[in-house]
Amino acid sequence: MATYAIGDLQGCHRHFLELLDLIGFNATRDRLWLVGDIVNRGPDSLSLLRTLIELGDAVTMVLGNHDLHLLAIAAGSARQQHGDTLQPVLETPDSSRLLDWLRHQQLFHHEDEYALVHAGLLPNWSIEQAQILAQEVETIIRGDRFQTFSRSMYGNVPDHWHDRLQGEDRWRVIINAMTRMRVCSPEGRMNFSCKGELSSVPDGLLPWFEIPWRASKDTTIVFGHWSALGLHLTPNLIALDTGCVWQGCLTSVRLEDRKVFQVPCVRH
Repeated sequence: MATYAIGDLQGCHRHFLELLDLIGFNATRDRLWLVGDIVNRGPDSLSLLRTLIELGDAVTMVLGNHDLHLLAIAAGSARQQHGDTLQPVLETPDSSRLLDWLRHQQLFHHEDEYALVHAGLLPNWSIEQAQILAQEVETIIRGDRFQTFSRSMYGNVPDHWHDRLQGEDRWRVIINAMTRMRVCSPEGRMNFSCKGELSSVPDGLLPWFEIPWRASKDTTIVFGHWSALGLHLTPNLIALDTGCVWQGCLTSVRLEDRKVFQVPCVRH
């Protein structure tokens, strides 16, 4: 059995199938870890969702910001933006089934020495705390309160965590950290304006994973979201967004030996 972590798919169904062929994936034996943002911007989110559902328990995935965007649109709390390619998912006769499956995915997954998240973890969160906080928000996303919360899900404040946070502010911080964050201050305040390469991070900010006192640093974090960062491997970090939807490539890392597999992605 092998576990293959795969970067942001963003509706690139054909390239996903090419990658599965390249790694020789066997759904009865192997597992896929998906870092989120499985939908939007690419050409075929609909087919991708259907394929992932068919793969059943072979797939472990976390939600990304584009996945939550689709759920907010379906809830009537957000509008499609320029460049969105979500209409086929919303219009298909089995849309409710696909969206319900998406709503029941995790925000964070921890297993043995690895943790899976779309964007990152705030530095003061231990792995155990991150798991508890993620489950708290997962309950909201899956329940009747999501439609109300999704109206206020977007926003950049509060920009840091403290245990006294309650309600929508608390849930928004959790979602922002796990699905949107790239950099923060040394004290753990998130900044959402920086999207470029590591060399472009402004003075006074650090990539979230370079905060020296980060409580989760002893666990290997598998994540995506930051396409300008690209493939980034360190002993306790596996960054996998290599910009498939931006004509980069789709990347997988086999967790057992860290072997890298990639397929080039051409403009759709």
